[in-house]
Amino acid sequence: MPGKRTIVDAEETEPFVIFRLGDEEFGVDVTNIREITKITTITRVPHTPDFIEGLINLRGSLVTVINLRKRFISEPKKIDVDSRIIIAELEDKPVGILVDAAGEVLRIPVSDIEATPEMVTTEISKEYLKGVGKIGDRLIILLDLKRVLTKKEG
Repeated sequence: MPGKRTIVDAEETEPFVIFRLGDEEFGVDVTNIREITKITTITRVPHTPDFIEGLINLRGSLVTVINLRKRFISEPKKIDVDSRIIIAELEDKPVGILVDAAGEVLRIPVSDIEATPEMVTTEISKEYLKGVGKIGDRLIILLDLKRVLTKKEG
């Protein structure tokens, strides 16, 4: 064909597992996620911080479950049929994250991910945030899962 032809590359995107805590949507990098599972029996461990829900047996392996709602949001919520445990990898060990609902994986264009604004409207500290993803009218708070799971409580 005569003339110059330009091939437009597809816009670069990043995949995130999307979950809910209260009325807010959050996302974590899918590369850190092993699976999403329905609620199973969680065994409480005495003398652990309140946000540590307990332990589950995941196919023969013990997995610590962290309740992100207890960690970040003051209002409690009972576990229900929508509740899920996101199994993440942290330093080659599985860690469970209890959330209100989960299951969607979204590819967010890199150009639609912005730095966290100085005046953050969420109760989550900025140190845990990677930024905010915009999908149409939806705003998705992107968490730095490694910081969320390794932050020591004072």
